[in-house]
Amino acid sequence: MNEIYFHSVTLRNDLCTGCTICMQNCPTLAIRVIDGKARIISEKCIDCGMCLKVCPYNAKTAITDSLIELQQFKYNIALPSLSFYAQFSQKYSKNAINLALQSLGFNEIIDVSYYAEVLSAYLKDLSLNDSIEKPIISTYCPAVTRLIQIRNPELIKNISRLESPMEVAAMHVRKKVIEEKNMSGNDIGIFLLSPCPAKITSIKNPIGIEKSSLNGALSIKEIFPKVLKKLFAQKNEKTEIQQSNLGDLWGRVGGQRDVSKIQKSIVVDGIDEVAKILDMIELGKLSNIDFIEAYSCVGGCVGGPLNVENPFIAKYRIDNRCNNSSPISNDEIRSNFKYENLCWNREILPSKIMELDTDIAIALKKMEEINAIFKILPGIDCGACGSPSCYALAEDIVQNRAKISDCIFKKLEGEESEN
Repeated sequence: MNEIYFHSVTLRNDLCTGCTICMQNCPTLAIRVIDGKARIISEKCIDCGMCLKVCPYNAKTAITDSLIELQQFKYNIALPSLSFYAQFSQKYSKNAINLALQSLGFNEIIDVSYYAEVLSAYLKDLSLNDSIEKPIISTYCPAVTRLIQIRNPELIKNISRLESPMEVAAMHVRKKVIEEKNMSGNDIGIFLLSPCPAKITSIKNPIGIEKSSLNGALSIKEIFPKVLKKLFAQKNEKTEIQQSNLGDLWGRVGGQRDVSKIQKSIVVDGIDEVAKILDMIELGKLSNIDFIEAYSCVGGCVGGPLNVENPFIAKYRIDNRCNNSSPISNDEIRSNFKYENLCWNREILPSKIMELDTDIAIALKKMEEINAIFKILPGIDCGACGSPSCYALAEDIVQNRAKISDCIFKKLEGEESEN
């Protein structure tokens, strides 16, 4: 039986017109249009958010938490994602933004960029380790990791086992608050301010760990106007300028490479281009590369569909904030963080959703049927049938999700033969 994940990406039927734009742009062919409405095949969805970006009717949305969830905990901590501060004008310091967040109900704001810089040091170590399968693929974008599980399972061995900055930060700060404030872990709520649905899903259904150290996630798009309103009210208050960590660069494409200073690396953004690079790795064409920094969103996390600012402006702000940043000392990183405490503790497995059947004999028979049906289809991938391609339609027919008459050309042929 296939594992079913929680998905942040969801569909609003009342807004869907069945236009097929989302279906044609889904990188894992997870969307069908049935009876004039889009349908998401849950086990194929990687929550990359591409459908949120391309839907002209806003029929796709992301399930997120709200500030009401904070009432469940005695002590609430916000983890602004590495693209969060770049959503605001540079006239607002990090401290001013943090003060606004505190007034919304958070007791503490944690700078995730510090932990990104810590992880960069260990990424550098991995790139220099000749005993590790190369190229190493970053785990920072959970949509890319899910894509590998579904589409390129042979590359699971290439995935870095280092956790994401948000998980390392949450784990570290939770332990610290428990010790310093003598609190129960159940009294502490830790929430990500997320730029994308993939990170939200990775909290509900984490990869490589049994349970996330975070309790939930709020959409940047939803919390931004509330923070901005608080910032307007602060205009007569002076806040100290907080120095950015170099880890802030992780909020835009190329940040991991730039902070870790891995020379033989490839940076790729956009889920379609990521898929091409993964195919090249699988074919052994990139064995001379040490590190792959991959993002499903164009521009990296600044391009996430739950952001509000233009990604190019956000990238500029990140670069500007980090212009005069000094690196964290290597001694500080090594003395406070051990590699084994920053890694996954569970094996990740290939997703079985691409299997036609658990019985190999039946699966082979179904493959023959798919190929036979595909040969008689027009091969123009028009999408009028409600499937993203003729091959996908052939598979849907064999898997009893569709019928041959769904193809408008085959339907017309049938009508002509009857006449």
